Amino acid sequence: MYPTPPPAPLQPIRGLGTAAVALLAADAVVCLVASAIDAQRAVLVDSFLADTDSVPISALETNDVLYATSGLVETVVYVATAVMFLVWLFRARANAETLSPWPHRRATPWLIFGWVVPIVNFWFPKQIVDDIWTSSKPGATQESGNFATARRSGLVLAWWLVWVLMTLVTRFVSRRFADAEELPDIRDAAVFDIVGNVLTIGAAALAVAVVLAITRFQEDRRRAASWSYPYAG
Repeated sequence: MYPTPPPAPLQPIRGLGTAAVALLAADAVVCLVASAIDAQRAVLVDSFLADTDSVPISALETNDVLYATSGLVETVVYVATAVMFLVWLFRARANAETLSPWPHRRATPWLIFGWVVPIVNFWFPKQIVDDIWTSSKPGATQESGNFATARRSGLVLAWWLVWVLMTLVTRFVSRRFADAEELPDIRDAAVFDIVGNVLTIGAAALAVAVVLAITRFQEDRRRAASWSYPYAG
């Protein structure tokens, strides 16, 4: 069922995978709460524009506080999630290099720089995860001669497409509404925030599926290798 055990033992990854999944779920929950605050903001602004007497100023001020607080919480949770995902990714990549019969297409520093260097950040991270997936899935490397021609994972593709779309929407919102002061712009910013949050939740859910799958592949192969060692030679 499994190929010959790797020459070096695989490192445990389940704990890091669980932590990454937990933070991805927390990020999705925070985005859900932020979307509710955004929706309230849009409704309040619309009502105020229609009739200034229909909305008490205190309601607008309260929403301003909630909006600012949710933005701060979103940032903190997002950074924590990104760091944990990268920690998991480094461990998954190290195991994948042990399992792979071929060199990976991107050097290890690209596990970080691939996300921030303009232009290449639209495909380098996906290539990295694709190669980890192919290395980790039992039998996947036997279906092709190298990573460039290996069969791609539909799950990884779906996650990456949603991630790229979310990134584009988020950048648009930050540039278009960074200095929004007029009420219609504030309302529109809240609406686009909701769109970005929905995409973030979708990307987080798909990322959870990717993390769980790769973690399961590697843990299964790590156990299979440990069972084989006593009988080797």
